[in-house]
Amino acid sequence: MIQAVVFDVGETLIDETRIWSRWADRLGVTRLTFMGVLGGMAALDRSHRDAFEVLRPGLDVEAEIRAWRLEDPDGLRENFNAEDLYPDVRDSLAELRKSGYQVIVAGNQPVQAYDALVAMDLPVDAIYTSDGWGLAKPAPGFFAKVAEVSGRRPEEILYVGDRLDNDVLPAGRAGMRTALLRRGPWGFLHADRPDAAACDYVIDGLGELVGLLGSPSPSTPV
Repeated sequence: MIQAVVFDVGETLIDETRIWSRWADRLGVTRLTFMGVLGGMAALDRSHRDAFEVLRPGLDVEAEIRAWRLEDPDGLRENFNAEDLYPDVRDSLAELRKSGYQVIVAGNQPVQAYDALVAMDLPVDAIYTSDGWGLAKPAPGFFAKVAEVSGRRPEEILYVGDRLDNDVLPAGRAGMRTALLRRGPWGFLHADRPDAAACDYVIDGLGELVGLLGSPSPSTPV
């Protein structure tokens, strides 16, 4: 029986539209062009970082981020804040906690994302990032760490994310239950693939979770 619900961050909780729009402006291409190339990377199972190579061959992304930080130290740049939360996030997380679920955020994010998420005062029990752990999805160690910090057996955890490759398939291999969210470029493309049948749930919004899960039964943490 599911006792804990763990959420990915980008395009699960956070709408990344403004982030990618700022990158388009930074690189001097139209936002449509940047978004189109990014979607192409998703369709081709390539990293989002490859979009930068397509648009600006040879670009050192980390050096560009450092230069951007110096030029605009007070701006959001490649980061996010509470304005980027999807509209269904707060209510859905609150409903899950009210129903008795342990709610955790754990995704592939840089160190500064932790502070940004904490500042949002989300109705969650804990927040973790890959950079904070030194472990990143889809590595098995990431999902083992999720189970460890939750104090739950893998089969008592539902991992919710927008990607098959990074989120739900490796979570499933770790013994967790999974929900694929049809949100963002990867979410829509991946939900249309045969492998999506391996997910326990395919959902169109976070508000569906409470109705699907009901209330957890009593369980003794491991």
